[in-house]
Formats: sequence, C-alpha cells, structure tokens
Amino acid sequence: MQEKLGDFSVTLGGRQYKPLMLGGMGVNISNADLVLAIEKLGGIAHLSDALLMDVADREFGTHYCQAKIRKFKRYLNDPDKSAVSFDLHDLAESTKLYISEVMKKKTGKGLVLINCMEKLTMNAAAETLKVRLNAALDAGIDGITMGAGLHLSSMRLIKDNARFREALLGIIVSSVRALKIFLQRAQQVERLPDYVVVEGPLAGGHLGFGDDWSQYNLEDIVRDVKKYLADNGMAQIPVFAAGGIFTGGDAVHMLRDVGADGVQVATRFTIAKECGLPDDVKQRYIDAKPEDVEVNHFSTTGYPMRMLKYSPAKASDIRPNCEAYGYLLSNGQCSYIKEWHARKGAKEEGLQVPEHTKCCLCTHMRNYKVWTCGATVSRLKETTVRLADGSWYLPTARQIYEDYMTSTAQHIAVARPEE
Repeated sequence: MQEKLGDFSVTLGGRQYKPLMLGGMGVNISNADLVLAIEKLGGIAHLSDALLMDVADREFGTHYCQAKIRKFKRYLNDPDKSAVSFDLHDLAESTKLYISEVMKKKTGKGLVLINCMEKLTMNAAAETLKVRLNAALDAGIDGITMGAGLHLSSMRLIKDNARFREALLGIIVSSVRALKIFLQRAQQVERLPDYVVVEGPLAGGHLGFGDDWSQYNLEDIVRDVKKYLADNGMAQIPVFAAGGIFTGGDAVHMLRDVGADGVQVATRFTIAKECGLPDDVKQRYIDAKPEDVEVNHFSTTGYPMRMLKYSPAKASDIRPNCEAYGYLLSNGQCSYIKEWHARKGAKEEGLQVPEHTKCCLCTHMRNYKVWTCGATVSRLKETTVRLADGSWYLPTARQIYEDYMTSTAQHIAVARPEE
C-alpha cells in the first residue's frame, strides 16, 4: 500500500500536526479566510506581515495610510524620501489588530503563523522590524517564520518579549551557509529555532538565489541542512522543504526519500476560493503556460523574482507611492524611485527615455498586479475543471488540502463543484 502524506506527522511545540504548511503569500493573498480554513482542518498556515497598515485599513476601516499620506504629502515630487517614515505606534497597532482578529477565530486544531520579511526595510530597518516582530507576539500569533533575509538581529530584537520562549520561531533559508550564520546569532540569546524552512529554486516570488538559481536543487539543500543539524546536535529541529511540491506524492518523496520532516506549499492554494487573489487573477494563473513564467529583476529588493511575464506591473510607470506605503525604502531611496525620476526627466527634456526595469513593488503588490508564482503554476489546470461559462472552477482550501493528504504518487484528485 502506497504511503500518503496523511500517514506522516511533525511535532511542533510538543504537539503533532500533519506535515503540510501553507506559505505566507503577501499582500494578504494568504489571507485570514484561507489561513483559518486550513487551521480548521488541523493544518499549519502562514499569514503575511506585508503592508499590514494598508490591510488593516481595508479589512477594518482604519485610516493608517491616510494619516501617513497627510503627514508626508509634501514629499510627493521629491526624489529623496529620507523624511518619509512610519509611525511606530500605528505600525504596532495595525499589526496587533490584524493578527488578534484572526487569532480570535482560530479553532485550536492547527497553527497560525506569520511570515515576517526582513527585506521590508521601511526606511528604518531595525526599528520597524522590532515593532513588527514584537507586535505579532503580543497579538498572540502561534509562531513567526523569519524570511526574506538572514535575520541576524531578529532573535535579539524579541528576546525580552514575554512570549520569546513560548511562541514558535522559524527561519527560511536557501543554503546551509545562511542557516549557520543565523544559528550563530540565535545561540547568542540561547534560543534555537523551532523549525527551518528550506526554500528551493522553484519557489514563487522572491528567490534566495542569484541568477544561477537553476543550478541548485531543493533535495540537495534539504539533505545538507539535515546533515548539518544532525552533526551539530540539533537533529530535533524539523526541516520543511519548500518550492515545487505540487502533489501529495511529491511531498511523500520529500519526507520518505529526502529526509524532510514536512513541506511548505503555496502555488496550489493561490486559486483556492478563500485565497485573497481576485478571482479574475486566479483564472489567469490557471490559464498560464510554462513559457509564461520568468525569473526577472523587476523587484526593488535586489532579489530575483519568479512571476508571470504578463503581470500588469511590468508595463506600469506609476509615480512612486512612498507617502502611502514605502515599505522598501532604505535611506530614503529604492531603485524604482531613481528609475522613475530619470524617466520623467528624460521625457521632459525630450531625451531618450531609459529602459523600464523596475516596478513600484509596494503599490502593485497591494493592487494584485505583480503575479508572482511558483515554477509549477502551469500545472494548476490539471487540478480543476472548466465550468459551463468557460471559466475554471476554483477549488476550496479543503479540497486542495485533502488532495495533498490522501493522494499517492503523481495522482491529483481533480476538484469539482461540491454538491
């Protein structure tokens, strides 16, 4: 009898869970509805802490972004955004509001984590990161997964929080080298991570690799990380494999043959009914072909990014919206600001306009115009059916989750409208 993912378990915080973790897709793509649907099934799911002031405004009718715009609107045409800052109290309050509302609805069957991205520098990297991390803990989140950076200071920034040793803390890495550096800092505050997520080169969104990403293999990195932990007395730390795990059979292979303790997935859930992506965008994801996927440098973070090549953001030339957002500012700049002002100046002087190579990532992610995706996005059409009106059926989170749990080999239980 073939093994199924549902036959396995992983231990976190002294409790056993099914070894499937939903990745934290921002901005509000891994939204409350999706995360709570998976938690209700006893699963592990991530929220994202990207642009939470804006998310709170949309979800709860607050006015954090409006207040920020009013305060800094005089810098709208200024290419130097050094003075544009976040109100740390508002940042903390919006984070706590969003997370606490989700945690109130949690059943207790599964885990609700949040993905905290170090690359959200927010014009004051250390100060804003400290607020986001501590506010998440104060709001009662089950755990924090630290991603998009090495997080060398993150453990220190929360070591005095009352929940520092109670909440689950994890780190996303793409190499043993990155894990070693993080662990050296973590050991200084005597707090090891509770789990490690190894994100390989086939993941969606920002990649932890350079332009040579295709030369790396998730299985090799997972084996290296498992060996390093075992050789250094940390074999008890679970390792989740992420990137390109499309079927229950893929997941079982990672656990049984490669040695991972669990898997993190996302692409399959982008088209779930509960997912925060607009339904018309979900249809574009399902329609995608292999040749529609590219890894490019349109992100202002400096990381390569996997996305659909016809994402609307690529053709946009909107004004930088730092007064409202500005989550990627560093010392008053991001690469899009420089490019936009150079293009504007060239147009005004009748000169050749520089090539459009970056996008206003904050604004376009907020508006679902950057269609980041995993390498397997073109396979989504294998998982569902067309309806009479020509659109694709959008499966529920439960249908997707249960398929991962019960399918074997490369079998996929095609989702159909439920009776």
